[in-house]
Parts: sequence; C-alpha cells; structure tokens
Amino acid sequence: MNPAEFPPLPGVAERAAQLTDEERETYAWQLDVRDFGEAGQEKLKAASVLISRVGGLGGVVAYELAAAGVGRLILAHAGNLKPSDLNRQLLMTHDWLGKPRIESATRRLLELNPRLEIIPIAENITTENADQLVSLADVVVDAAPMFQERLAMNDAAQRQGKPVVEAAMYELEATLTVIHPPHTQQFRDLVPDVPSGWKRRFPVLGAVSGTVGCMAAMETIKLIAGFGQPLKNRMLRVDLRSMRFDMIRLP
Repeated sequence: MNPAEFPPLPGVAERAAQLTDEERETYAWQLDVRDFGEAGQEKLKAASVLISRVGGLGGVVAYELAAAGVGRLILAHAGNLKPSDLNRQLLMTHDWLGKPRIESATRRLLELNPRLEIIPIAENITTENADQLVSLADVVVDAAPMFQERLAMNDAAQRQGKPVVEAAMYELEATLTVIHPPHTQQFRDLVPDVPSGWKRRFPVLGAVSGTVGCMAAMETIKLIAGFGQPLKNRMLRVDLRSMRFDMIRLP
C-alpha cells in the first residue's frame, strides 16, 4: 500500500475518538486502570503508531497494541516468511512460508481486532521513506534488526518531534528506552553510526523478543495516554539469563 494515500495526522488530543458500547465492553478491564480510564482509551483509539519490522520483537508490540485498542498501526516490513522466522515471529504461521510477512501480520492482527486500521508497507525503513512514514504516526516503535533502519527512523522522528520507543535484544539480553529530543538524548548520542561488523542474524530466543516487546508496547501506551513514567532519560537493561533488571540513568 502506498503511504502517500494517508495524510499526516493532527495530534491525538484534536481527534474525536468516542468509544462505542462494544469497545467499552471489550476494554472493560483496562478501563479500571488508575490514571487511564475511558479518557486514556479514547486517546488510544485516536492514535497512530508506526512499527519498524513486525518480526519477533515488533510483532509482539503490534499484537499488544492491537489488543489494547490503538486505532491505527503503520507496519513496515519487507520480505517473505522463512522457516527460521517461526521460532519468534508470532504473527507468522507455517502455512504462510514463502509469502510476504506483512500480509501474515495484517491478517493475524485483524483476526484479533477487526476494528483496527492497518497501513501495511512491504518495505523496510530507509532514508528515502522514513520521513513519509514517520509523518503518519504519533509514536514510533523501533524494532528493526539493522542499525541503518534505526538511524534513518530516529533521524526522521527527531526532525518531526515524534517520540521513539527504542527496543532491542541480543541473545538473552534486552534494552528499552524512549528517545524524544530535546527532552532526551538523540539516538545518535548512543549510536553515532552503524556498528562495524553488525549482521542481521544474531542469537536470540523468541521469549526474549516477546518480553521486551510487551514492555515496549506498555511504553507506547503510556506515551499515548499520558500517564505513568515513560523511560525518558532512562534505559532499562534486562538479563534474562540471571533475571536481572537494571535501570541506567542517561544524561
């Protein structure tokens, strides 16, 4: 689908998003969450989130946001499904091998939430498409395995003043933070350029992707609904081998 068909959105607060009776019933349990309530749910319904890659990490983010009632997801992921994806990419199914990943992700998300609007982009983030895709979103979630994509998307988000939930994993470790200059560091303060020797394939268990994916979805919900304490100027570092969680203060 061509992202040019969808104009940039005004802020969440300016968009009407009154809940239907069906939505109140669907989200009844989370409407009781302190400081969230119906006002928070309406903000989720009005919101648009861009997710770079919907594999092991981004797929879990997308699934949790769809379940929570985010109104629109822009999903960017190129390529066809391979057997080696199935250990961690929970939006993919064995019968979809050899077919576009983005189609499987879209199908599975709509099975969960048929009210969800999805803009499926069968491309990865690049310097050429980053500005246009970021312009469609209120919040950006970075789940890309390649630093070229991460840098391009963070640069575009910084130019447009959009917050980025930065989630990553390697082997049994994961990190999570929110990048939103000038309120935080720039992503390039942490990663100035593509690290030498980095490869797309790296060791990871699917449960690690799922763990940090759920936490990234929670950060996204907090940013949209305006409650809790998002991880701005802090980085959560998780070592699931020892179940150690460390909070690192960022200057």
